Amino acid sequence: MNKKTLADLTVGHTARIEGLHGDAIGKRRLMALGLVRGREISLERRAPMGDPGIYAILGYRLSIRDDDARNVVISNG
Repeated sequence: MNKKTLADLTVGHTARIEGLHGDAIGKRRLMALGLVRGREISLERRAPMGDPGIYAILGYRLSIRDDDARNVVISNG
C-alpha cells in the first residue's frame, strides 16, 4: 500500500505528519522547518503554476516544492 505524502494533499484539507523519507540531511532540513511527526498541516493554496504549495503549520505559512513534499508522509486528520 502506498502512503500518502504532503504532495498529495488538496487545497483546504488538513493532515497529520506521520514521518519523513529521504537522506539524513533532507530529513533534518524538513524537521528544522517544523515538519515533525504528529503535527497538523494544511494546504492553503498552490503557486500559479502548481508548484510550490503554500502550507499552514504552527501558525505560519511555509512554501514547499513538491519534490520535498513527497518526502513527508501524512495521514488524514
